[in-house]
Amino acid sequence: MSRTPRPVRSVTGMNLKLSSCTLAVHDVDEALGFYRDVLGFEVRDDVETEGTRWVRVGPPSQPDVQIRLGSPGADPGASPADRQAIEDLMAKGLLGRLVFVTDNCDATFEHIEAAGAEVMQEPINQLDGVRDCAFLDPSGNMLRFTQPWQVVLALASQRAHAATAPQAP
Repeated sequence: MSRTPRPVRSVTGMNLKLSSCTLAVHDVDEALGFYRDVLGFEVRDDVETEGTRWVRVGPPSQPDVQIRLGSPGADPGASPADRQAIEDLMAKGLLGRLVFVTDNCDATFEHIEAAGAEVMQEPINQLDGVRDCAFLDPSGNMLRFTQPWQVVLALASQRAHAATAPQAP
């Protein structure tokens, strides 16, 4: 059954912000190494309970945003068939996707590629006004890194100006 969204009305005092999201990962330690050591995220907590482990990480610049890294189907209500379906989607890179904003897409790409992450897309200029690139994390979650086009133009302008500026003797 398809539902038609109702028009959104402004609600006074309503200010929504993302607090957290969850990514299924095959190996929490491997994922932690990638998110902490390659992306530079802080470890917010590391919890082991009832045979399941999950870690929350987040960018230092956003202390109120957390990404929970945990085993696929860690929900006790998930059936073995559900867990297998999650594993299958992860193997195809179809389950998790995060989009980050960066001030330098090319430098971000070079850093993450040098760390050995699987490249999905090299930096390109998109029609929607961003320059972006994409990688898979160790569990097959897609991570996109976008740079607003205005920032791309400003950097290009600075480089051009620096290249044509008279050099001091």
